[in-house]
Amino acid sequence: MILDWNTIDTVLLDMDGTILDRHFDDHFWLEHVPQRWAERNHTPLEQAKKQLYALFRSQENSLNWTDLDYWSDRLKLDIPLLKREIEHLIAVHPHVIEFLLFLKHSGKAVWLVTNAHSKTLNLKMNNTRIGHYFDGTICAHQVGVPKEDNGFWDKLQKFISYDPARTLLGEDSETNLTTAQNYGIRYLMYISRYSSKIVPRNSEHFMTIEYFNSLIPEKGQSQIRLSLPK
Repeated sequence: MILDWNTIDTVLLDMDGTILDRHFDDHFWLEHVPQRWAERNHTPLEQAKKQLYALFRSQENSLNWTDLDYWSDRLKLDIPLLKREIEHLIAVHPHVIEFLLFLKHSGKAVWLVTNAHSKTLNLKMNNTRIGHYFDGTICAHQVGVPKEDNGFWDKLQKFISYDPARTLLGEDSETNLTTAQNYGIRYLMYISRYSSKIVPRNSEHFMTIEYFNSLIPEKGQSQIRLSLPK
């Protein structure tokens, strides 16, 4: 596959797992929240994990999945406060800043498009200080449906005017890449190293990269040759 930046006007980037290390989120929901919930409810940790994991799964692919107010009410915990307890784990993936600078210098429109709740977005932008690299940020809660919904990318047009045929999307979710593909977004990149704690695996369906420096062409060039998944 030849990626020609001359054919791309808009770049849409997911946040958690794509430009930020998802280790923070995985640790928060799989370890930190169950620990605090177990302490509050005087429940063994393993039992707490079993109950909460099932509860989390019940809200997958919905806006509740990332709604901090929903989970604060459902679990009777101050979820934003708990996030601040481990905010030192929030980190930008390697080469992200380099890539964002390349996009800006190339005159691309760059948008952060995330399912994350606005309170999570604010926490992470305050910690990483990367918000100024984007033309803007859009949360799925503003759009009204999560990115897993086939209607998301059309509804996004109300917030961002973009041509799907001249747009690149970076995501660590194959489900979200699929809904974007169904809408007609042309350039779809799966980020395989979504967490610093995992062994990356290629997608069987989408172009796969570990880091965004793979998409930066040599100086003076506009094209990159990429290998399709085998």
